[in-house]
Amino acid sequence: QVQLVESGGGLVQTGGSLRLSCAASGILFSSSVIDWYRQAPGKQRELVAGITSGGITGYPHSMSGRVTISRDNAKNTVYLQMNSLKPEDTATYYCRTNQGGVEYWGQGTQVTVSP
Repeated sequence: QVQLVESGGGLVQTGGSLRLSCAASGILFSSSVIDWYRQAPGKQRELVAGITSGGITGYPHSMSGRVTISRDNAKNTVYLQMNSLKPEDTATYYCRTNQGGVEYWGQGTQVTVSP
């Protein structure tokens, strides 16, 4: 059974930092691509960062330059370090993996950035 569990969200002031974690189970983690998405109320879910099995990272979103994705294969965990947070970063953050054509999502962790 594939399971992704996000943690690390919370309330932070503008300019603050948070590190989110995504703990995975039920997959061959070291061979898996893991992505972080976010979804703000009334908006579409959007890709924030991704990391391949080989550690290649991508940041297609406007958070590029303020976020760093990393992985610890020994802990089956992917991290998202977020710095210089802004109120517009307020959203639920999800991790995602695709296993054999099937997408799996975690339950999400809420990030709220106060002005």
